[in-house]
Amino acid sequence: MTPITAVNDFVVKFANVNGSGSASANELFAKAILRMGVPVSPRNIFPSNIQGMPTWYEVRVCEAGWLGRRGGVDLAVAMNPQTWDADVKEIAPGGYLFHDSTRPLPRSKFREDVRTLGMPITAICNETYSDPRQRQLFKNIIYVGALAALLGIEVETIEALIGEQFRRKPKLFEPNQRALRIGYDYACEHFADAPTGLSVRRADAVGNRIFVDGNSAAGLGCVYGGATVCAWYPITPSTSVVEAFESYCGKFRTDAETGERRCAIVQAEDEIASIGMVVGAGWNGARAFTATSGPGVSLMTEFLGLAYFAEIPATIINVQRGGPSTGMPTRTQQADLLSCAYASHGDTKHVLLFPQDPAECFEFSAAALDLADRLQTPVFLMSDLDIGMNQRLCEPFAWDEARAHDRGKVMDAQMLDTGVDFGRYKDVDGDGIPWRTYPGTHPDKGAFFTRGTSRDPYARYSERGPDYIYNMERLLRKFDTAKALVPQPQLRRAAAPTRFGVIHFGSTAPAMDEAIGTLDSDGFHLDTLRLRAFPFPDSVAGFIAAHDQVFVVEQNRDAQLRSMLINEFDIDPARLVPILHYDGTPITARFIARALRERLAAGAAVTAPKAAALSAG
Repeated sequence: MTPITAVNDFVVKFANVNGSGSASANELFAKAILRMGVPVSPRNIFPSNIQGMPTWYEVRVCEAGWLGRRGGVDLAVAMNPQTWDADVKEIAPGGYLFHDSTRPLPRSKFREDVRTLGMPITAICNETYSDPRQRQLFKNIIYVGALAALLGIEVETIEALIGEQFRRKPKLFEPNQRALRIGYDYACEHFADAPTGLSVRRADAVGNRIFVDGNSAAGLGCVYGGATVCAWYPITPSTSVVEAFESYCGKFRTDAETGERRCAIVQAEDEIASIGMVVGAGWNGARAFTATSGPGVSLMTEFLGLAYFAEIPATIINVQRGGPSTGMPTRTQQADLLSCAYASHGDTKHVLLFPQDPAECFEFSAAALDLADRLQTPVFLMSDLDIGMNQRLCEPFAWDEARAHDRGKVMDAQMLDTGVDFGRYKDVDGDGIPWRTYPGTHPDKGAFFTRGTSRDPYARYSERGPDYIYNMERLLRKFDTAKALVPQPQLRRAAAPTRFGVIHFGSTAPAMDEAIGTLDSDGFHLDTLRLRAFPFPDSVAGFIAAHDQVFVVEQNRDAQLRSMLINEFDIDPARLVPILHYDGTPITARFIARALRERLAAGAAVTAPKAAALSAG
């Protein structure tokens, strides 16, 4: 067996029991490496119940800066007997297994091609602590100390982090520091002659980037974007968007002198009520949003149809999870595209924004509020659990202090008094967007009420065919106008001319970037296009037309993005080859590279249905 050797380039996976207090210890491990100037990309894989079920925490250490999941495990920290066999099986040949050796296990439970590092953690805790809860909690800190010794992580850096974590509870610092040193000293003494081939070395590869989760970023973006109303109903994995928004409102939406809150945050009785409140606030001129996930969107569809047809601004932050139905509440997917793009009955089309990381969650949530006002329509921010709930390195948030909120076409009282021809649903300049007024702008002019039934351009109830057609075609013109307003796709040209392209979006981006780099070095060249919004700009059709075949990489079973591309551009389906990943875990660079290499090696001479079947495994 040849042991894996690597400096600042490996994957550690912790296997724990949910509710055991391991999450904060594992996060401490990741942040300590980050503090040493080495980029990390952690992902928490946890169950949807409270405690007792298996949970995993995967940390990718990569000085080169790749932030997507790589695939494979170099060091497993196996602390859960329930998942032992699967955890050991996942380790790469030549990798390492760190475990609690208090209870001996038969040789059949180990692998010959994996080096085992056993430490009697439970026995140490039983000897050191009398309180059962302390025994459980400090077990996690002890193994972090041992890993610090094994991997060369600066124990002083971890101690500094513990000090920051317990700065408001200083009495907890000393016992946590002691537990850390117990693990560190044990590993130094017992593994000194046989350390792992994996090590962390201080670097300067983080730069000025920040470490934050997408939900916190989206909540802050809504504050900067001018939101003053949030109505929501708790649902995993979107709840922390509103928690972040409320926290930031405490700082930015509170009068310093009076303490008065200048925002309204309402936990509604259900998702139907929450979107109803958002639509009502939008009609009255407030910037309003809700945060939800797939099941919540399903319940909101009738109100979304009203907002689309009555042309009322509304922003919906959808942090996608595994579906359908309850599905996998704590697993990630990109499977709500169709349900959001065409939400509600009848002919509807909604604007979708696709952020790739927390920085774009911040940028796009503010942009969504602008677009909702400008276009007078619902706008979705399509995040997912991988972006929303996992901390990620990203560029610092940028905001132009001179930037004004785009409220769109709003008539004030002075304009109405001039005798202007105000038609609430009249297209006056060909972009499909009518003028609106806030209720109460003028004593007897402007719009005060609206309805979800058909009307003429002056908002008078009408079921005449020509009036209905005028309105529906105007809504299409407005949607076409949105193509130039939404974030535009990002094109990356291959190192050499190629007949093949790749389209992807959202949280696939980090793994895609790495996979394309690997394929380039192997002589497989592809142009890539990262979509950032729907409606798709015409440049997307141009990209597809410029290639013989285009691979569409997404995280759902039914190739939903591919279906939308075919539907919107009337493209021959055989030209779009799906690459699908939908087991609930974030897509990996190795999966993408392998899937694309197989098809490129075969000259991409496979039909689309066969490609889908191949990629489903």
